[in-house]
Amino acid sequence: MNTELPILPATRAFLARKLKMRIGAEWQDAASGQTMTFRNPATGEVLGEVPSAQAQDVDRAVHAARQAFDDSAWSRMRPRERQNLLWRLADLMERDAQQLAELECLNNGKSAVVAKVMDVQLAIDFLRYMAGWATKIEGSTVEPSMPLMPDGDFHAFVRREAVGVVGAIVAWNFPLLLACWKLGPALATGCTMVLKPADETPLSVLKLAELVDEAGYPAGVLNVVTGTGLNAGAALSRHPGVDKLTFTGSTEVGKLIGKAAMDNMTRVTLELGGKSPTIVMPDANLQEAAAGAAMAIFFNQGQVCCAGSRLYVHRKHFDNVVADIAGIANGMKLGNGLDPSVQMGPLISAKQQDRVTGYINLGRELGATLACGGEGFGPGYFVKPTVLVDVDQRHRLVQEEIFGPVLVAMPFDDLDEVVRLANDNPYGLGASIWSNDLAAVHRMIPRIKSGSVWVNCHSALDPALPFGGYKMSGVGREMGAAAIEHYTELKAVMMKL
Repeated sequence: MNTELPILPATRAFLARKLKMRIGAEWQDAASGQTMTFRNPATGEVLGEVPSAQAQDVDRAVHAARQAFDDSAWSRMRPRERQNLLWRLADLMERDAQQLAELECLNNGKSAVVAKVMDVQLAIDFLRYMAGWATKIEGSTVEPSMPLMPDGDFHAFVRREAVGVVGAIVAWNFPLLLACWKLGPALATGCTMVLKPADETPLSVLKLAELVDEAGYPAGVLNVVTGTGLNAGAALSRHPGVDKLTFTGSTEVGKLIGKAAMDNMTRVTLELGGKSPTIVMPDANLQEAAAGAAMAIFFNQGQVCCAGSRLYVHRKHFDNVVADIAGIANGMKLGNGLDPSVQMGPLISAKQQDRVTGYINLGRELGATLACGGEGFGPGYFVKPTVLVDVDQRHRLVQEEIFGPVLVAMPFDDLDEVVRLANDNPYGLGASIWSNDLAAVHRMIPRIKSGSVWVNCHSALDPALPFGGYKMSGVGREMGAAAIEHYTELKAVMMKL
């Protein structure tokens, strides 16, 4: 393996090993013996291979999770013990933060520096936040009326119980963070999990499974199966032994998972795509707005579900703001994420590079003008940060999720118009408003149809705030108290005394 830049000996040793899946108490190959390769997006080189799970491997993992949930030390563990184990896992991740960041960089392409201070740190903070919930899951008592039994005495209460075995499927853009978003509430509530990382990015999730073992979790609490979505993902989605499915990824795949879940009435949460608007009002601090809009779309190479990929700027400032963003884009250093001076890494794959450049070429065909960027290059899967103007609200570039460093920019004239334009899209995950006019901002917030609205910032996430979307951006919420609701069931109890 040629990584070109230095990495920790522990990272090198991890990559040199024969990687296996975690099922129950064992690290295992696929029953079929099949494997699949994964690559370094910065170079295109093969980094290694992992087992390619089939339905029978998924079945073994689900049965291991079921055994752990129904009858193991985990099933009898008290809330305080679950809390302490989550803290222990977070501590181990903090200890190995550099290695986790390097694995994320090598497998995903993102900057290792950014991965450490954002992806890994956010995952650690979230697990610690969720640890606190383990001891705060409550039911309620009810004073029943029972009008049909007026002479009886009754006691009624409601229990909140762990939903059971969770099937989790995560995307490739934030492999470790997304896994922890699902693992945290599952472990806090007492669930067990079968986790399938994205085909392209198994590394950090396999390392996470090692740390779960080291933290002292009983066998079967976390099972990790590596494989394709077509085989392992589909088998997990339709497995009757799964009580809840949680998925982060494209809307197209999310629909398929949701339909498969309904055949078994499996509980489901789906965090899907986005086409988030960034709105620059006439009174905004224009320098801050331009820098924020650039970060909103170019962070993580634009491979962010809530990326600010639609820019609406008041007409009197439109040319200046677009020019400032183009200047930022043209000044960004692209390269291998192991280089700490790099500001933007590659896209995840050649397929994604082709998809993104295809949209840029479509924009040219539809008459859009390039303010900057517009090119893909190699080795690796790079696309220059791109801004397109002279686009129509109805164009596919404005309506469809590109999932790359491509910004479409349009002017507006008044508040009502920009609210209409912001909502004129199938997605509703996030939106940002750049303004110092609090009256205007407060009028806009309830009118914008999205799960998050950020003011003078974008993609500002906190463990205590729910994250999810309206419309085609999904069902349910990650993070915050809302996540606990999605990993539990309510049981009503009535006792005649």
